[in-house]
Amino acid sequence: MANKRFPEGFLWGGATAANQYEGGYNEGGKGLSVQDVTPKGGISHGEGGTVITEVPTEDNLKLKGIDFYHRYKEDIALFAEMGFKVYRTSIAWSRIFPKGDELEPNEEGLKFYDKVLDELEKYGIEPLITLSHYETPLHLAREYDGWTNRKLIEFYERYVRVVFERYKNRVKYWLTFNEINSVLHAPFMSGGIPTDTKTPTKQELYQAVHHELVASALATKVGHEINPDFKIGCMILSMPAYAITSHPLDVLAVRQFERENYLFADVHVRGKYPAYAKRYFKENNIEIKFEDGDEELLKNNTVDFVSFSYYVSVCAAHNPEKYTSGKGNLLGGIKNPYLQESEWGWQIDPVGLRIVLNDFYDRYQIPLFIVENGLGAKDVLVEGENGPTVEDDYRIDYLKQHLEQVREAIEDGVEVLGYTSWGCIDLVSASTAELSKRYGYIYVDRNDDGTGTLNRYKKKSFYWYKNVIATNGEELD
Repeated sequence: MANKRFPEGFLWGGATAANQYEGGYNEGGKGLSVQDVTPKGGISHGEGGTVITEVPTEDNLKLKGIDFYHRYKEDIALFAEMGFKVYRTSIAWSRIFPKGDELEPNEEGLKFYDKVLDELEKYGIEPLITLSHYETPLHLAREYDGWTNRKLIEFYERYVRVVFERYKNRVKYWLTFNEINSVLHAPFMSGGIPTDTKTPTKQELYQAVHHELVASALATKVGHEINPDFKIGCMILSMPAYAITSHPLDVLAVRQFERENYLFADVHVRGKYPAYAKRYFKENNIEIKFEDGDEELLKNNTVDFVSFSYYVSVCAAHNPEKYTSGKGNLLGGIKNPYLQESEWGWQIDPVGLRIVLNDFYDRYQIPLFIVENGLGAKDVLVEGENGPTVEDDYRIDYLKQHLEQVREAIEDGVEVLGYTSWGCIDLVSASTAELSKRYGYIYVDRNDDGTGTLNRYKKKSFYWYKNVIATNGEELD
């Protein structure tokens, strides 16, 4: 078992998002996105609610990111040196449609992604493109209240048609929305729903969810019409939960917690709302407004695979107020007394990844793709034999333990397409807008105060991951 290889053709790589690393926020005709005006990612709350500025402020490190916009050739060459088979990134919607509701796209934005794809093709790296990764155009948030407005389905369809047509022979793997279930917990960041003026009701949130689910099904339909060989998936923020005790009510609390997230994958894969959701809607006075054709669209345009992020697990209880909450968990949850934590309080649970893989596969029996996983840590640059580096054995250990569990899940019979670790090059955190929480194999010299040369340096984990890929996971040590 120790030397068991991963399946032939396993897609090894890394993942990033345009709003966290691209920069060039006001170049190439790009419009503002919700991320450009949220230094704290839209989920930082004060006494007056969530503060969302109208114009970008200099303290938002995402405006410049790590300057991939100008350094994409250098970075992709480094990914190729590691041996990436696949690279997950996103297209910034507001770079293609600056306001989001225009009739014609911004050609200069499309040309930028032409060049990025040119570099990936040069090295034989398969692109995995997220169409909407927390990057709703700001105009759609301000003028239409984001995804609460059904008109966004039309705007999103126009955007994805342009992108699908442009890259129909260049991109095979697509994701419709990043961590789509997060809209319930981060409405502005995830769904462009303004929260600085009021808190959206459950009715508004779940109607927005419906609009996104319909838009996702429509994108799947359009994509398969444009190129039947497209592989289009959903993307879920996964967070397995364990009962804090063996009391039946605590076990039931786990089921209720997980169903809130399963809802999104259930509709994507099964093409309809599950019975448990209908009960929840009824008991919370939520009435989802369906338009003609919605039901058929969802039913007939299910996804080809399920992708997900995995960072932490949580515990659940019937009376959670009795227990300590876990840190860093966007979806909430109770701290697990059996697990260690990262520097940011995120609990480390490699076995949880095996559990997620088995649970998803048992439930859906379609291919799975791990598109985010990694350890955020405060790396220290030191002088090494070949120049500046980071001795990040802690990251290697984290990734090794998680990949061992992926291998176990594959042995369990789970079909896993690939693994793209998050933040393969250091980037700006979505949740905290910091650069000090680093995930990458490549260190970027930029600091939380915005200073730094932006030079790239290979960490110890760079060479470790290169060997993992070269041996197809046979050598994880």
